[in-house]
Amino acid sequence: MTQNPETQARKPNVDQVRKLIEDAPIGGYIGAEGAQIMAERACNELVLAKNDFLFRGGEKTTSFYLITSGSLARIKDSKKGGKPRILHTLHKGDLVGELSFIDETDHVRSVIALEDSTVLQFRKEDIDPLITEHPRLMFNFMRAVIKRVHHTVNDISKQQMALSDYIGSGGKGRM
Repeated sequence: MTQNPETQARKPNVDQVRKLIEDAPIGGYIGAEGAQIMAERACNELVLAKNDFLFRGGEKTTSFYLITSGSLARIKDSKKGGKPRILHTLHKGDLVGELSFIDETDHVRSVIALEDSTVLQFRKEDIDPLITEHPRLMFNFMRAVIKRVHHTVNDISKQQMALSDYIGSGGKGRM
């Protein structure tokens, strides 16, 4: 598995990027004007081959990414040299690395390309000025991220409840 997608970076077309952002879930929060501003700030389009790592767990990056083609996966790395375990599959329109970008922490899990894929890279130095230049855009961006986290927490709660019910039944029900 290789790791350096930056060697295959290229400058994206602003109009195409705007359309990709508008069509992604985040576009519903930031609107056409926000998509245009974000498109102008997109630093690079990174091309990842199958099995390339976008980043590894424990690394700190100063970017977040938007998948524009292909699919990636959050994985749990195998400590014994075995096959990594896929925890979550990500597709076109999904944001990746936005939580570590916001709270400036190391990535908890590695992200790997499941097939040839492309992502837009948004770098901290390009995005930070938007906080003062376009505060409403950044507020709406944060709303989108929080909504996704809220959805994930709700899904986990439902799964925990189903597991608890199953265990409480002595394993006699369906999960």
